[in-house]
This record gives sequence, structure tokens and C-alpha cells, in this order.
Amino acid sequence: MKPFLLTFFSVTALGIAGLAAYLWVVAPAESASNSHFQLTKEVVERGREAEETQIEEILTVNDKYADILSDPDYMVANNIYTKDAADPDEVTIAFAGDILFDDHYAVMARVMQNGGDITYGIDPALIDEMQSADVMMLNNEFPYSDRGEPLADKQFTFRAPVSSVGYLNELGVDLVSLANNHAYDYGETAFLDTMTALEDAGIAYAGAGRDLAQARRPVCYIINNIKIAIVSATQIERLDHPDTKGATDETPGVFRCWDGANLLETVREAAQDNDFVIAYLHWGTENEEEIDWAQEKQAAEVAAAGADLIIGDHPHCLQQIAVVDGVPVVYSLGNFWFNSKTIDTGMVKIALDENGLKSCQFIPCLQSGSRTTLLQGEEKKRVLDHLQSISGSVRIDADGYVTW
Repeated sequence: MKPFLLTFFSVTALGIAGLAAYLWVVAPAESASNSHFQLTKEVVERGREAEETQIEEILTVNDKYADILSDPDYMVANNIYTKDAADPDEVTIAFAGDILFDDHYAVMARVMQNGGDITYGIDPALIDEMQSADVMMLNNEFPYSDRGEPLADKQFTFRAPVSSVGYLNELGVDLVSLANNHAYDYGETAFLDTMTALEDAGIAYAGAGRDLAQARRPVCYIINNIKIAIVSATQIERLDHPDTKGATDETPGVFRCWDGANLLETVREAAQDNDFVIAYLHWGTENEEEIDWAQEKQAAEVAAAGADLIIGDHPHCLQQIAVVDGVPVVYSLGNFWFNSKTIDTGMVKIALDENGLKSCQFIPCLQSGSRTTLLQGEEKKRVLDHLQSISGSVRIDADGYVTW
């Protein structure tokens, strides 16, 4: 599930070189015989052929974007990734809400009591669902660091050790949003540590950066000849001088969109260069099922700017699914795995093809007792019925598929 940034140009070659070095230098002395030397040559040649075949396959499948995929420097500079899709006819992307790995809070207690096994926090069936998506995204509501100091006068501050970033890999997460009101809880040092930790783990991130240019830059994927942009930004906190620092031209921080001008410009630019644009927004009022005026206003603006799908989080509860000027809006996914409260939650999984959005499915889950599980049967029906009751004109069927 890991995204790879041109690894087909580097990892295979490094592996081949390492194996050749082992066979030629590290293995016992007799490995230097002609027969072993020939074996080494054959391994290297087969590896080169496999690498060339892999590159050729990727470029063939994505021939529309072959020029981009052949330019690793451009891909790095523009946050562009590529992956193999499970299905050659569609791309699946899954989204979930807030997650927390801070072991000073109850949410991590069962995991830590069981040797750090993440399945004690998230149901294995749900992990399978996460891993099955071509791209899996959630909201990383804390920094990864053992440095920094908690922000003064802030009621709740979160932080997790850098080692816990490995849970994202176990869960099949490809991409996280850092555009939230807790990414800066331990100040600039821990915030910078967070980006480094994610980079080292091979996890893409959106909505934050070492300066504003990086923070507003979309994460893009080229899969099945489709180029998809994901933009992430936060309205929270809704203050002129928030605790969570917004990025500037010279300083690190999150991508703030309380004043939405930069967000709308970013979406417009993404719409010009991509086939499908997703806006993942941190907005709304905590613990309120009703959407607020700022969500409603910004949803219409972002849709008009060119977004094809809007996903929201922050309220800690589910909110309605709606269609705004033809654009589906999932106003809040709620908590995903964040605290010990019993609360309905879920994932949204979409499927795309060259014509755009094929399907949008809500997958009901329950957070309870510091564990999140995939729902079935009557409990699944209960959540879907409730979501339907608050979602107006859209239709949600028994399997969670949303139509309008």
C-alpha cells in the first residue's frame, strides 16, 4: 500500500546492486569462482530486465503522462506519486477522519497493553478494507516527535513518538492530512519533526509545509492514466492569531483556509492540471451534527473553483452527505480512531475511471472503548439509516453507495 515516488527508478537498482555485492564480496571465498561470477551476472541482468519491464509497464499504462513519469525531478518538486491499481479499469481512494497515536491518552491503552499491536485499536477487517484501496488517506491529528513543549493555555495537546509512524504503514495509509488544529501542538520543532518522520516512512502528507508554497501544494497521483490532485486545508482555529500556526512565505505551518482565497486559487490551479480534484477540509463545529454557515459557504466556493469531491473532518461526529452544484460533499467523517467515546464513524471509498467518479460508498464503523470496528448487519443498517435521514436529497443504499 505504500506510495512510491519513482521507486521504479531506484529501489530495484539498489536491490540488485546489494545482492550482487553480497554474492561477490560477502559470500564465502568459493563464491568468487567463475560459476558464481556467472550467477551474479545473470542475477544482475535479470534484475535489469525486470526493472526495465516494470518501467515500461508503468509508462504504457499511463502513456498520457509518460513525460511526467519519465522526469523524477519534476515529480519530486510537484508532489507527484504513482502506484499500480488493483483493477486496471478503475482507481479506488478511501478516506477516514481523525486518528491519534498519543500513548498518554486512552485511545492507545489497549494497543500498548498488547505489545503495540494495532489490531487491538482497529479491527483487522477494517484494516483489510483500508489496505484494499489504491490510495488510503486520513487525518493525522498530532505531531510525531519527542521534542518541543506543549502550547501554553491549550486545553488538549497531543504528541506521539516518531516510531509510531510505522502504524500508518501497517494500516495501509498512503497519505495523511496535517491541516488540522493539533499538528502544531508542541511548537515548530515538533511540527518539523513530523514532516521528516512521514517522509522517512514513505507517507505523503498534504496541508502543511516548511513554507506556504509547500503547505498549499497538492499531493498528486498518476494511476491508470488518471491524474488525481488532493488539496488539504484547515479553517480551525477560526481566529486571526491561532495557536496552530499557518504557513507563510518564510515560516512553516499548516495551510489555513479561514480566509479562503489561497485555497480557492490552489483548487483552480489543480483543476487545470489534473483530471480529478479532491479537497480534504478541516472545518465545522465540534460535536455538532448540523453543518455550520462557514462549511456551507466554503463548500460552494470550493465546488465553483473546480473541486470534483469535498471531504470534511473535525466535528468528531458524522454530518450530512450533500451535493453542491453537482459536487458531492461529505461534510464530516467524524472520528476514526481518536478517543474512548462510543460514536458512529466510517470511511468513504470512491472509484474513478477516465470519465470521472464511478461510485461513492460510505462504509459504516463504530468507535467504542478505544477501538474502531467495521459494522455489519443491523448496526450497519442503523448507521446508514441515520446518515440517510440527515442527508436530504442524496440516496444511500443498503451497501452504503451514495447516488444523487
